[in-house]
This record gives sequence, C-alpha cells and structure tokens, in this order.
Amino acid sequence: MAYLQQVLFLLVLAVATYIIRKRVIRIKSNIQLGKANVIVDHKNERFKNMMLVAFGQKKMFKRIIPATLHFFIYAGFLIINLEVLEFVIDGIAGTHRIFAPYLGSFYNVLMNFFEFLAMAVLLSCVIFLIRRNIIKIQRFWSTEMNGWPRIDANAILTIEIVLMFAILTMNATDQILQTRDPHYISTGTLFFSSLIIPVFKNFNTSTLEYFERFAWWFHIIGILGFSVYITYSKHLHIFLAFPNTYYAKLEAKGKIINMPVVTREVKSMLGLPADAVTEAIPPAAVGAQAEPGRFGAKDINDLTWNNLMAAYSCTECGRCTSECPANLTGKKLSPRKIMMDVRDRMEDVGKSLEKGGPGLNDGKFLLGDYTTKEEINACTSCNACVEACPVMINPLEIILEMRRYVSMEESGAPAQWNSMFQNIETSFAPWKFSSADRFNWSKDQ
Repeated sequence: MAYLQQVLFLLVLAVATYIIRKRVIRIKSNIQLGKANVIVDHKNERFKNMMLVAFGQKKMFKRIIPATLHFFIYAGFLIINLEVLEFVIDGIAGTHRIFAPYLGSFYNVLMNFFEFLAMAVLLSCVIFLIRRNIIKIQRFWSTEMNGWPRIDANAILTIEIVLMFAILTMNATDQILQTRDPHYISTGTLFFSSLIIPVFKNFNTSTLEYFERFAWWFHIIGILGFSVYITYSKHLHIFLAFPNTYYAKLEAKGKIINMPVVTREVKSMLGLPADAVTEAIPPAAVGAQAEPGRFGAKDINDLTWNNLMAAYSCTECGRCTSECPANLTGKKLSPRKIMMDVRDRMEDVGKSLEKGGPGLNDGKFLLGDYTTKEEINACTSCNACVEACPVMINPLEIILEMRRYVSMEESGAPAQWNSMFQNIETSFAPWKFSSADRFNWSKDQ
C-alpha cells in the first residue's frame, strides 16, 4: 500500500511540475514581448524595497484591518508550507510524519503553531469573503471586476478555507489513530484539531484511516493544484511581487521621464554634446537609448518588460482605483483596469502564439481594443495610484506611453490640449499671452 502511495504521489508531483513549468515559460515569453530594459543600478536600495514592501508587506499597513488579515494569510502561506515539505518527503519515501522522531517535543510546538496559523488563515478568508460579497466594499464591485475577476477572488478564498479544514481533519483523525496503531507516531495534543476529535472518535479504525488518508491526499493535491491555479490567477503576485518591487522605479514619483529619442533630437538642435542627452534617460534602464519603433505605446510590444511584469504582479486589490481622483469624480479611468487590460492582452497574444496564430498581428491593439482614449485622457498624472499600490506598480507609466502615442503618432490629442501645447511652445506657459505679461495681474493689487 505504501509503495502504491509513493508511485501515485510521484505521478501527481510530476504532472503538477510539468504544468507549472509550461505555464512559467509562457508567462516569461509573454513578458518578453515587451522592450528589454535591464536594471543595473542601486542594487542595495532595490533589495531593501523588495524586503520591506514585498516580503514585509510595508505598504499594506496603510489600511490596518485588511492588512492584518492579509498578513495572517501571507504568513500562513509561507510557514504552513514547511509542513507541506514533510508531506512531500512522506509521499516520496512512504513514511508518516518523518520529522516527528527527530524533533521530539518541539514537533508538538510546531504543529500547534501551524494549527494556529491554519485557524488564522481560515478566519481571515471568511472575513474577506464577507467583505467582498455581503458588505460589498465598493472597490471590489467596479465594472472591471465583473465575471472572472470576482469568481477568481472568491474561488481562492474558498479553496484556502477548504485546505485549512483538510489539515485540521487530518490532524484530528491522526491523533485518534495514534492511540490505536503504532504506525501513527505520537504528536502530543494539538489544540485546535483536538476540538473536532469528538466528531470522529466513534468511527472504527479502518474508517478513520480512510478519513486521515483522504485529508492527506486532498491537502497535498490541493496545494499542487493551487500552485498550478495561481499561475492563471491574480494571485501570481505571491511570487512576482518580489521582482516587481526590486525593479520598481526609484526616481521621485512626480518625475516623468522624457522620451530619449526626443530628448536626443532637442539637445542636438541646441548644440549640446551627445553625452548630455543621457540625463533624460533613467540610469537604471540599459538599452532604453535605442530608438523606438514608434513614439509611445500602441500595443504591449511598445511597453517594457517591467511594465508587462507589473501587469502580472497586479493584486486587483483596487487601492489604486479607490485613490484615483479621476475615478472618484465619475471618469471612466481605473488604474486597476489599465493593468488588467495589459495582462489580458498579453494572455490573448500568448494563447494565439501557442496555437501558431498571428500573435501581435491579430488586428487588435492594447490601445483601442482593450483600453480607450477616454480612459487615458482622464488621467491627471497625480501619481495617487502609484503611491497607493502595495507592490509598487506604476500604471501611470503605461498611461503616459499610450497618450504619447496618441499625441505624437496619431496627432489625436484633444483640441484644448493642442492649444495648451502650442502656448507652451510659443509662450513657455499654458496660457495664451506673452511671458513678459505674466505678472500684469499684480499691477492692480
């Protein structure tokens, strides 16, 4: 029986590993549809950002209640997976609680701590489900959250609840079996799972073994299935938040980087030396000096790897949209939707390429077919979305690139914008009067 379990476990593990590997390769290929920009500067500062923001959840704690609940789920995900390591070894070796004899009484302490985290995860998930579906917090009910995004969020929370119940069921039945069969190594009393022992104590030994093995298999298959599922889910941020925060923009949020090719032409016209052009180019981006195929961005291949990775890192929490002044005043702009549009476009192109289809040449574009001009024109460039994002995503970079395309390639900026641009060019100010008359208003004061 143990031999059969080992074979089945290895088969399940191999299938999950194959699917995950295939999916990771697809995501990497999708991200590489963008323009390469290799980050080489300020490595210590970038590592600090990654540890504080991605690992330490620093920016989450601007909203203390959801942050605390999220922390329990996050800590549970990291720490309970140490127990999954024992599951994997037991599955491969055909053993049962292989760490227990080596850790002695400390094993009981660890298991009780794991169960505490399991309960914290379970309760946090229940509260999140209530907030999403009963209280109906507004940012979870925006238009872009209809359909799959809302189903995805609820499915993940439900799966986590069921997995935590599986752990408690396994431990409860295991504690009863420890008194009946020497194969089951003593763990000592486990507080939370012992509370449900009365549900199982009257079952015979063979039935208890069935429940214990079913819970074991359910949990390990559930974990492997969860690992596959999150590569298709917004919960991919569990992994991609780390590189995203590492490669995030370090310049001041209000600094808008000029287009290198335009800056080069302007400074050339002013007679400045070529090396003076580089000040407009982010020092972090090697390869950014190459002339773009077009001005701005019409499709995902006009964006950078960082922009595309950020789209996969989006948690869909909606904090960006809930802080966006344009959205708050009824405009169609939603920074969250911008990131979701980029990800949807990548996925559509990736699926097309997998099937031998046209990929980027399918007649569709990010701008127009996924994101509208009305959305990007509503942006005030205030950086509220950038400040709000808990994983340092920058939707504004993508919005600005699409607006640059509309203005410079299509000459499609709104008429009032063109008047402002002309005034800046001729009068060095948005207003249509000479700079010499700029302070005439003060004469009557």
